[in-house]
Amino acid sequence: MYTSGYANRSSSLTSSAGNGAQNSVGRDSTGLISEVVYREDQPLLTQLLLLPLLQQLGQQSRWQLWLTPQQKLSRQWVQSAGLPLTKVMQINQLPPCDTVESMIRALRTGNYSVVIGWLSDELTEEEHFRLTEAAEEGHAIGFIMRPVSADPHRKGQLSGLKIHSNLYH
Repeated sequence: MYTSGYANRSSSLTSSAGNGAQNSVGRDSTGLISEVVYREDQPLLTQLLLLPLLQQLGQQSRWQLWLTPQQKLSRQWVQSAGLPLTKVMQINQLPPCDTVESMIRALRTGNYSVVIGWLSDELTEEEHFRLTEAAEEGHAIGFIMRPVSADPHRKGQLSGLKIHSNLYH
């Protein structure tokens, strides 16, 4: 898995001044949208990257929303991953065409610390802009999970994590 940053598609994640009790992923953050591109045959690597952040966000009073295409989250996995079972909500069997709109509505409410959605295609500039606006309005984090196959003959982008931030450019 590799990491690359993209300028001109940035969201900032900052903490407000005078708020020493909360860290940069707290309620006062302005919001963040990030795409996580991962290989389907290596789910453990993605879990190792995201679980610490999800565990930290689980300490907030807000919910975590998982918009999954097919799989239902296992209660046993949620508990063993250290996530708060009472704060994790899931909508499964969501058609891919509804995922972005559902994420926008959920992020905008401010009821969720994080909204995670699975998409097979890259976001358009407009979709990314609308998601970023919604995340900033709701002071939330949105993760777009995009699986790629492990086909060794595949050309194009390798699996990786896109960090949309002006902090790195």
